[in-house]
Amino acid sequence: MKKTIPTFKTDKRAEDFVATADLSKYDLSGGQVMRFRVEAKNASVNLRLPEELLEAVRRRAKRVGIPYPTLHSYGT
Repeated sequence: MKKTIPTFKTDKRAEDFVATADLSKYDLSGGQVMRFRVEAKNASVNLRLPEELLEAVRRRAKRVGIPYPTLHSYGT
């Protein structure tokens, strides 16, 4: 019997797993087709923030496993 694919809290952890695991030992039959819509980035904003706030944003993004400018997309 094949193993179940574990659940990952971040994309980085999933990427690390796929890069190192022998996927032939896992049951991949439950996979689903996923479609993503990528919206055009048509605006930018420059902000001056207190260093402490910027560091807090960077820490949160790192914990989630994404670049800090992308953090707003995750509702954190």
